[in-house]
Formats: sequence, C-alpha cells, structure tokens
Amino acid sequence: MKYVIMFTSTPELDAAVPPERAQEVYGRIYEWFGTHADKIDDSGAELHPVTTATTVRSGDDGPVVVDGPFSEAKEVIGGFSVIDVPDLDAAIAMVKTWPSLELPGVSVEIRPMVVDYSQFEQ
Repeated sequence: MKYVIMFTSTPELDAAVPPERAQEVYGRIYEWFGTHADKIDDSGAELHPVTTATTVRSGDDGPVVVDGPFSEAKEVIGGFSVIDVPDLDAAIAMVKTWPSLELPGVSVEIRPMVVDYSQFEQ
C-alpha cells in the first residue's frame, strides 16, 4: 500500500537546536533514506523554508495570491516522500525510526494515497 509521509517541524524549535546537533541528525537522515530505499517509491523532496511559500486561495472576487502558507498551524511541512509498504503498521514502524523525531516539535504525518480513482467515477 502506498502512503505519503510528510515531515513536519516547528520553525521556532528548529532554530533552538544547536547547529552541531542538527548536522548530526541530518547525516542520519541520509542513512535512513538509504536503509529504507527499497520501500521508498519516489525521490521525495525537501522543501525550502515556509517563508518562501506562496498560496493561492479563494477570495470574494476569485483566486487571490498571498505570500506565505495558507495554514495557520505552528508546524510546517519540510518535505515528503511516497512509501510502498504492506500496511499502516509497517508504515508506522518505518516512520518511528525517523532520526529527527529526537528533536522537539518534529512529527511525521502518514496518509494513504489514492491509487484507484475508479471509486470516484459515477
């Protein structure tokens, strides 16, 4: 089953991590991707900081373009990947080993992917 895993963090807490510690964890992230390469179904992507975001949203007179993310959440998505594993338990087991989970404010959201669009046909 395919899942999208989204790596989130809290920018204020990220900024408080000593640079040496952040670099050490980042090195283990590369190892994590290598260890799980057989389950990763895409190359994934690390995203630029949320301060570079642009959002298009609905406005009274049609779509409106605004700087920044649409969400008012404190957490931001820093990257994502698609994994292909037998089930949610396998996805959870894999994600529990994400090195950045040792840092405050970090989480990984797991969502099943829609791969069969026939359910939406009428």
